[in-house]
Amino acid sequence: MEETISLKELAETLRKRLRLIMLITIAAALISGLISYFVLTPIYQSSTQLLVNQAKTEQQMYNPTEVQTNLQLISTYNVIMKSPAILEKVAQNLNLDATAEQLSSKITVASEQDSQVVNITVQDENPGVAADIANETARVFQEEIVKIMNVDNVSVLALAETGENPSPVKPQPLLNIAIAIVVGLMAGVGLAFLLEYLDNTIKSEQDVEKLLELPVLGGVTTIAAAAGRPAKKTPIEKKAVRGEGIGS
Repeated sequence: MEETISLKELAETLRKRLRLIMLITIAAALISGLISYFVLTPIYQSSTQLLVNQAKTEQQMYNPTEVQTNLQLISTYNVIMKSPAILEKVAQNLNLDATAEQLSSKITVASEQDSQVVNITVQDENPGVAADIANETARVFQEEIVKIMNVDNVSVLALAETGENPSPVKPQPLLNIAIAIVVGLMAGVGLAFLLEYLDNTIKSEQDVEKLLELPVLGGVTTIAAAAGRPAKKTPIEKKAVRGEGIGS
């Protein structure tokens, strides 16, 4: 006989293991909150904007060809900005105890689609250091690109600044806790169904019918014993129970 699981049985399983599911969910949220607030180091972010454009000259007019050339150069510029030729000088100018590879892991260079604006984004544990690295990278790149590619078409649009009360971009405790609640809930539900699947004990008449494939005709009711110890029987009562004569 093929077994089928009804929604009622699923709901009953969840209800029976509700305490376990809630315990796992709460534990996951607490662990995530503790790690986010007390273990993970806050990371701050700062950005600088560059404009890739031809140098201004007298009576300069809009030239679509030059704009398209600048857009094609942006991909090359993105690679050059994170190269050792630029980042080693940035580390030297700022007296940073970091290699070019370590700085490169903190820097993200990106540009909007069909845009001549390039964003240099830096993430660091210190908000001031993040702003300094972003600004210095833009300044060094603006100077060195003239020597590297013999072009002068980069200008700084906006410098990175540190506000009075900078907020870290990560970790995000509330987001981490929300994710932990969802993961904990899924893990709790999965564990509840696993325990129910592994539990092969017989607990009800329905379990007997399902196992034997026979209808249950009757059952023995469990009667709870009265509170307290039973009264102590006298020797005469004991003999009466055993069927012995009182005078024997």
